[in-house]
Amino acid sequence: MKNLSLLLFILVCFSSLGQTPEEKLNHLNIKLPEVTEPSANFVKWRQTGNLLYLAGDGSKMKGKLGEDLTIDQGYEAARQTGIDIIATLKAATGDLSRIKQFIKVRGMVNSSSEFYDQPKVINGFSDLMVEIFGDKGKHARVAVGHCSLPSNIAVEIEVIVELEE
Repeated sequence: MKNLSLLLFILVCFSSLGQTPEEKLNHLNIKLPEVTEPSANFVKWRQTGNLLYLAGDGSKMKGKLGEDLTIDQGYEAARQTGIDIIATLKAATGDLSRIKQFIKVRGMVNSSSEFYDQPKVINGFSDLMVEIFGDKGKHARVAVGHCSLPSNIAVEIEVIVELEE
């Protein structure tokens, strides 16, 4: 029985190797939402050379961490924001396999003055990127608290990725 469990574990681990990001999304039953137009005078992304800069994408979840929301709820808000960002990346690139690596992530958390666990919240985004993109999804990151975010959203995240040439 122990050998069978080990074999199943190995098969699960290796089954995701070689999968494209789109295949991993399908495997996890993650459906990408439609990318909407910006709500103000800016663009969703801008490419210069092989770097793609994404405007901040915000969570649909509203509220302030440390007052209205728990760390787990914030983590989920960051994960959902990550799904929206993947949709934007797909719209910008046409193929998620064009992403060579994530460079920099700036996670902003709508926080009370007594909330200090912003990194635990933004892990919802970071964990998802590694789950979908593997080592390419690892990134330099800052996770900071803000006294407010637009429309009282819980999380806003901006991203810089490098594209394959």
